[in-house]
Amino acid sequence: MTTIYDIAKKTGYSITTVSKVLNNYENVSEKAKQKVLAVVEEVGYTPNSSARTLATNKSWMIGVVFAEHLDVGVAHPFFSEVIESFKKHMELYNYDLLFVPRNMGLKEDTYKHLKRRGVDGVVVIQSLGEETLDFAEFNMPTVFIDMPEKGANAVVSDNKKGSELAVDYLYGLGHRKIAHISGAQTMFTAVERTNGFQMAIKKYGLNIPSSYIVDGGYYSYEGGREAMLRLLSLPEQPTAVFVSGDEMAVGAMKVIKEEGLRVPEDISIIGFDDIPLAKHIDPPLTTIKQDKELIGRQSAVLLLDEINGVLKNRNGKVIPVQLIKRHSCRRVKE
Repeated sequence: MTTIYDIAKKTGYSITTVSKVLNNYENVSEKAKQKVLAVVEEVGYTPNSSARTLATNKSWMIGVVFAEHLDVGVAHPFFSEVIESFKKHMELYNYDLLFVPRNMGLKEDTYKHLKRRGVDGVVVIQSLGEETLDFAEFNMPTVFIDMPEKGANAVVSDNKKGSELAVDYLYGLGHRKIAHISGAQTMFTAVERTNGFQMAIKKYGLNIPSSYIVDGGYYSYEGGREAMLRLLSLPEQPTAVFVSGDEMAVGAMKVIKEEGLRVPEDISIIGFDDIPLAKHIDPPLTTIKQDKELIGRQSAVLLLDEINGVLKNRNGKVIPVQLIKRHSCRRVKE
């Protein structure tokens, strides 16, 4: 069985240095971290959990509070990639994840449950937009993903910028009748994306009727279908639609085709998220890409820093987004 002494011998570093790397201490060089972690991965080193707990006064468990409106759980096309990235990074430091029951949500009883289980920290992954408790009173390191909380670490995408990139692209293609299928306005991401859309429309001085902004609900395929039907029923149809989520965009594209119209020849569509399905549909979806791997990894880094008492502030992180051009948008003919 591989021990910490074997890791030290193989890397050439002292047992103290190896221990500091495994416990995520700050005063270790990046070179040492990379070398030690590479050897840990190579030999499949797994420290004895009971011994680690006694030696470090940590449980080496992270509580995961995860909830989303579509009720698909970890199969969710966006959150699944974020959770996987978070999990991979935490595993580098030998942390296990403890998922709380889905029906618990972010409640006082949830934190009490996690404290009883002795977790070292909590990651909250949800976009419900519901009022939450004052988690600070529980004195537990916590990081929120996709939904900022006052006084807490949070990692979110630059949603407003993503909307601006979408409108910039459509405007550059000559579109002036640009509609928006938004997410439910109880959700932080949906509000931010709608605000970004409206700011970009204002930037270009476009006169967009209020009927061009349609609530598609909780980023579902069905919500996209219903919202697109409403847009198609308007006396003057848009030439382009910016959709707040890729699942909704797929639903919108399906409706357009069912109504005898074509994407992008009749209506251009641009989504948000860049879920795996986006590049495989016909036509492949132009979208705003969220860096799901970086969101998960940065969330893990912030939580580890808070657990180890090296966090400098609680401003959180805003992750850049990127326009991915495919074939669902086209230039408007003069």
